[in-house]
Amino acid sequence: MDPADILVLATGGTIAGKAGSATRADYRPGQIAIADFLAQIGALGIMARLEGRQIANIGSEDISPAIWAKLHAEANAAIARPDCDAIIITHGTDTVEETAFVLDQTLPATKPVVLVGAMRPADAVGYDGFRNFANAVKVASDEDAPGRGVLVVMGDRVFAARDIRKTCTRGSDAFAGFPRGSVGLVTPSALEWFGAPWRLGVSGTGESARFAFPASWPDVPILAVFAGMCPSYVDRLIAPETRGIIVAGLGEGNMPDPVRQRLAQAARDGLIVVRASRLDEGLVDREEEDEANGFIAARALGPPKARVLLQLLIASEVKDRAAIQRAFDGR
Repeated sequence: MDPADILVLATGGTIAGKAGSATRADYRPGQIAIADFLAQIGALGIMARLEGRQIANIGSEDISPAIWAKLHAEANAAIARPDCDAIIITHGTDTVEETAFVLDQTLPATKPVVLVGAMRPADAVGYDGFRNFANAVKVASDEDAPGRGVLVVMGDRVFAARDIRKTCTRGSDAFAGFPRGSVGLVTPSALEWFGAPWRLGVSGTGESARFAFPASWPDVPILAVFAGMCPSYVDRLIAPETRGIIVAGLGEGNMPDPVRQRLAQAARDGLIVVRASRLDEGLVDREEEDEANGFIAARALGPPKARVLLQLLIASEVKDRAAIQRAFDGR
């Protein structure tokens, strides 16, 4: 089997970070250029032809819609190239789940797109960046990778973009998937998928993009619910340009009754209100009173990805609440 031709789009993050000491706790992300990173990868004997392109070199807390637009344009063009087999994106771990989900919804699922990062900077003891990257190459090169949407590789596990969540601030096991957990196990020499591709579409070669990439992103804030919250917090978040709001609710998307009443009024006024949970795991099912309140249930999506999906729906002029609920019910 010939080595795969893979385009590597770099955005920085811990995988390209340095601390200046092998034992320092703090470090600066985005210090290594992709050309230098790939030169070091080349010495490891990884069987792939890698082409690097620097999109940004930042900590992922600074990822923005402008960078998403660049990533989308580059990845979309690469998917159309017959001489490109797959795309790998190096990314910081703080917002990798959001970037992965944006691309998952706006790119076709015909070629592998794999995001990868690290939990330790390049000069730290136990740097995990090279192994994670080698694992990403293994996944991106695999003939069964297409039709699974955008994937994220971290800690010898493969996650689907819709499922992945960062659950810990440090450590090699900082990521989990919900509700499916990981969809595969990977090492630089072996890959085990836990099921068949789920986005093959009618043609059997991979679904087309579910949404067009937005020309602009609608204003959709996240309301973090807490005990004793009063309705004034809702009013502080709603601006004239606000089109929707995500509720990071208690338990199964719950909130104090005065807050619920204020949000129900906002829904009657045309705002799209989505109930999610501030917990790492757990479904937020649609309840009978959601119909009366005009609310959408986020189901398995946590607040950050619920926000992305709602923005994409609004940008696509999907206004019917039943259609919006169906999008949250899907996978």
